[in-house]
Amino acid sequence: MLILLPPSEGKATSGDGPRLDVDSLTLPGLTPARERVVEALTEVCSGPEDTAREILGLSVSQTDAIKRNLDLTVAPTLRAADLYTGVLYDRLGLPDLLAERGEAARERILVFSGLWGVVGPDDHLPPYRLSMGVRLPSLGGLGAYWRKALTGPLNELVGDRLVVDCRSSSYVAAYRPAGEVAERSVAVRVLREKEVDGELRRSVVSHMAKATRGDIARVLVREGVEARTPKELVAALRDLGHTVELQETGGPGKARTMDVVVRD
Repeated sequence: MLILLPPSEGKATSGDGPRLDVDSLTLPGLTPARERVVEALTEVCSGPEDTAREILGLSVSQTDAIKRNLDLTVAPTLRAADLYTGVLYDRLGLPDLLAERGEAARERILVFSGLWGVVGPDDHLPPYRLSMGVRLPSLGGLGAYWRKALTGPLNELVGDRLVVDCRSSSYVAAYRPAGEVAERSVAVRVLREKEVDGELRRSVVSHMAKATRGDIARVLVREGVEARTPKELVAALRDLGHTVELQETGGPGKARTMDVVVRD
């Protein structure tokens, strides 16, 4: 099983680890693609501050992120497990999972990144700010850039494993499973169910979805779930007390959607 996660907009701002070694990151074959993004980001952040903020989608209060982007090669690093913060990662508890489940967490979790493409929990990274939705002048949209670089290496990494996709929409653009990989892929959607005028109604949620996806990823790793098909995944999560429903496939070569239902 491979669990795909988005990063978080919120990140730790300092580390105490060694300087960045790009070749040590997960999927080292991506090093040239990563170095091109670092170069393009440095070019933006070295220019006028107002322009850099506009391109990166930063507010005036986030100007410090520009300096951090300029220090990528010299700043102390920290593990990806400690770098990413926010609702999903609070619920996931990745540092605890690494301590408790070690190799299972390392092998099962992959975090997408606008700067690095994908990283593993143990990868040492400097603090940075670059969303997948950004268009860097010399590279264009990062979603399309990374999709070209990632598709082959990720399909090879997935192999015959089940893919549990907990990413947000902008990060889905960087890798879209196709063919046999798609048929072993499940996109996690979160629905809120509540009673309105005596009837149960469901709606798609956003903020709560991050917490719920963190919960799902955590339980899959912590409990050592070994599902190899979407149906086995649903059965395992139901056994663990979650209300989940598998939607019908759209046809051959299409990913499935698994609804996780949370109730008020």
